[in-house]
Amino acid sequence: MDSDNWRERIEAARKQKDAFFNAHPQSPLPLEDQEEFDGLDYWEPDPELRMELQLHEYEDEKVIQVADTGGQERKLWKPGFFRFELDGQECQLHAYRSDPGEDRLFLPFRDETCGEESYGAGRYLDLEPDQHRTEDGTWVVDFNEAYNPWCAYSEQYVCPFVPPENWLDAPVRAGEKEYPLSDK
Repeated sequence: MDSDNWRERIEAARKQKDAFFNAHPQSPLPLEDQEEFDGLDYWEPDPELRMELQLHEYEDEKVIQVADTGGQERKLWKPGFFRFELDGQECQLHAYRSDPGEDRLFLPFRDETCGEESYGAGRYLDLEPDQHRTEDGTWVVDFNEAYNPWCAYSEQYVCPFVPPENWLDAPVRAGEKEYPLSDK
């Protein structure tokens, strides 16, 4: 991995997101927040929190029901899980799909920073096969790309809660921090 190029990609994506949040008509920020918004808070990119991991696939894809912030239930397909170490602890993170035919993976998670340094309900990662799948079939799970769901910015959005099986007992100090205007 070329760490300079990787860091530049992370920082460019963050600048692009900040510009979208600041001025785009589809920004999740309320208009009054857009006037004060000067960028999201992020942890410094940490190459140790970028991992190439094998997806341990289930023989039969499992289906779970997950509640969302709007009081509804959503069906998610669970093709498998990732194993890795964080802060000296063995961790497991389940991958989900919104549709059984979908190739992308959705990794919602809560960690020890939630409610203190990061959004209390948890954060998300999206893994796109063309960007996050390696030639040998492993997946790049980069916590530096972790983001807050849009319901962190406005109550008009509905987001799925993180299933308890994806609550990590370790801190993940990477990606987006708590929304800076959330306490106003």
